[in-house]
Amino acid sequence: MATSQGRTTGSGDRARYAQLLDHAGRTTVGLRAAPGAPGARMWGSGVLIAPGWVLTCAHVLTASDGRRREPGPDGVFGVAFGGRVVPARQAYDLSRPDPEAGPGAARADLALVRLLDPESRHPCAWLSDQPATLLEDAYIFRGHDSGGHDRSGSAAGGSGDGGSTGSGGADAGRPHSCAPGDVHGDRAAPAAPVDTFIAVRFGARDARGLQFGSDVRVTPGASGGPLIDCDRGEVVGIVKGRHQQDHVGLAVPVTALRGLGPEHLVAGAEGLGPDPYHALMSLHDRWHWAGQELGRATGPTWFDAQHAIMAGRGRLWGVQERLQALDLLARLPAPRDPLIVEAAVGEVLDRGERPAAWSLRTWRDGHGALYQGSDPYTELRTFVHYLRIVAQLTADEVRDQPGEAAAAVREQAVRLAEFVQAKAVVLQPQDRRRIGPVRRRPRSVLVEFEPLFYDEGGAELFNWSVSEGYGQGQWLRVDVQESAGGVPFEQAREQVLRQLGGRLLRADGAAGPGARVRLEVAVPEGHWHTAAGQWEVAASTRRTARLRPVGPGRAVILRDQGRREQVDPAWLRRWEGLRTAPELQALRVRPGEGAGARPGPCAESVWRLLETAGEGALPALCHTVADGFGRDAVGVALDTGFPAGLWPARGHGEEQHCDAGCEEFHRGVRELLQGSGGVVRLPELVRQLRAKAAEAAEEGTHWARDLVLLYDDPEDPIPPLFPDRPQLSPR
Repeated sequence: MATSQGRTTGSGDRARYAQLLDHAGRTTVGLRAAPGAPGARMWGSGVLIAPGWVLTCAHVLTASDGRRREPGPDGVFGVAFGGRVVPARQAYDLSRPDPEAGPGAARADLALVRLLDPESRHPCAWLSDQPATLLEDAYIFRGHDSGGHDRSGSAAGGSGDGGSTGSGGADAGRPHSCAPGDVHGDRAAPAAPVDTFIAVRFGARDARGLQFGSDVRVTPGASGGPLIDCDRGEVVGIVKGRHQQDHVGLAVPVTALRGLGPEHLVAGAEGLGPDPYHALMSLHDRWHWAGQELGRATGPTWFDAQHAIMAGRGRLWGVQERLQALDLLARLPAPRDPLIVEAAVGEVLDRGERPAAWSLRTWRDGHGALYQGSDPYTELRTFVHYLRIVAQLTADEVRDQPGEAAAAVREQAVRLAEFVQAKAVVLQPQDRRRIGPVRRRPRSVLVEFEPLFYDEGGAELFNWSVSEGYGQGQWLRVDVQESAGGVPFEQAREQVLRQLGGRLLRADGAAGPGARVRLEVAVPEGHWHTAAGQWEVAASTRRTARLRPVGPGRAVILRDQGRREQVDPAWLRRWEGLRTAPELQALRVRPGEGAGARPGPCAESVWRLLETAGEGALPALCHTVADGFGRDAVGVALDTGFPAGLWPARGHGEEQHCDAGCEEFHRGVRELLQGSGGVVRLPELVRQLRAKAAEAAEEGTHWARDLVLLYDDPEDPIPPLFPDRPQLSPR
């Protein structure tokens, strides 16, 4: 069989690609009138790409006069493959103009067809995740009718109205039934001959699509069928036809599917949801991974053919790594913005924005942009780096979201991270260090005061640290004050404030445009009255920058320094209760009458109140928590698992009875919690309240100026103490 550039395809080429060509023939279909229609002729070809879905050219479903083909009732027509004709209906048309996008919007000669038989089993082809560049060996397949002949009685290969039948596939005229993951069906059937033709080295890619050799005759009926790159073992294009003027063959690159959107859904058709491209490719990638499951009673798969072709090439990121990576990516939600994918690819490749031809919509697209023809080690490092970024970004998106759906996403992000870790073990130490702390977006800055011991005068002495937080207990210490003797608390606080403004501004910049990361302050018992929301820090990095209070501009929370890596079950249970409660209720805590059995000024009634409180209860105290009853009550709240609470920094002492100011405080807390939307929104709601109080913008908010919010998320515990550091000794 002649090819361009004087090459011929012989038995050696066919033997090398025999398994791949067999699979390609099995996934190529013929499109025709509805099953059972008399005298039906083939319209053209298509390719099975996901369970129940066929990809073809949009023009295949249009007659030569420009009108729609004549389908049966409700738009039903036939898809022929595996010795049978299955009813189907067009679902998407990418050639239609989008009225909202304007006349210059990109359109593609592609259509998606949905099979209507839910019991129909079939194989699926592998769609490339990267743009095609240069083809060495590429075959075109044509659809076929159930018997390998068209309805006019011509042998396979005859022409029809804009299409033809043709053997074009390895299973023409043979019974075939495959479950998802199957590709061979009846293994007892003999291998049928492959009737394809080869197109070598297309060197152009322009507005018309992919171009291949002018000496290749695009037989009628091949339109809509797959263009297979045998060197990579994947479908890179959908055959469109032959250009009338320069006679080159044309194909639509499969990457044009990235333009698929809900606006392309045909009226009355059942679609794939709000993001059909992501949904379709997720079905595709998960199907191929399922085909390799242990215990599945099937024959060789498309992946097996790819693996046989690629074996011996010395790739560290081979088809098996790609297969698993794309399955893991398919289980993640689509990125909320395609620019996130562009940014991740740019970070890995250390480049800016990619050309428009490389438009990336999903994590799969980003994966396909990383094949750079570099050496195997560099390629492995690149993919590991990219997938680690994806795992972290995905986890960050649902970090604070409640519910089973968010938990499932977090679980899948962990699976991807574990896969990345397994592949990274062969990287060189310097690369593991570089990729390890991948450039992430901080979500908080933590200031921690670490008590050391008491001096001779009985004063507590402290060291301190500042860390950037990325969620789920991931922290990176960025500033540390370590000294053998430590300093008093007030002096430690002043040392922190001198550089905290710049640290917050740097974290804001890393978090993204307009971001304001949360300030978290971890203090030991006895300092729960720390009014961190009223701290004043530098407003800019100028040496003479003005000082501004931090609370009105960003969320500020207090954390208990006594809680760390070990999560108390009661703490976790209370947190889950607050996250899932339909509404939060303020639980007013005040001294009970009479002495309690517990030590300290906290009466037994307070223990009972806190231990038996409902899931949506949030403690609120108007007493000072620096000492006495208030300090003891906070300790009881922490011991009984409460992760959050509210009190004023300057509450009243035990000797002073509650007054009108206390009633105003408790009324304000009740109003704050009503309709708050859950505990995860509390830091921002308190920030808004502090801002109103600071500006005196709303009457009756002055009570919130020194409001302290204890907010201790057990799913994001503060980092462990410094190793080998003396701990606070009892007085």
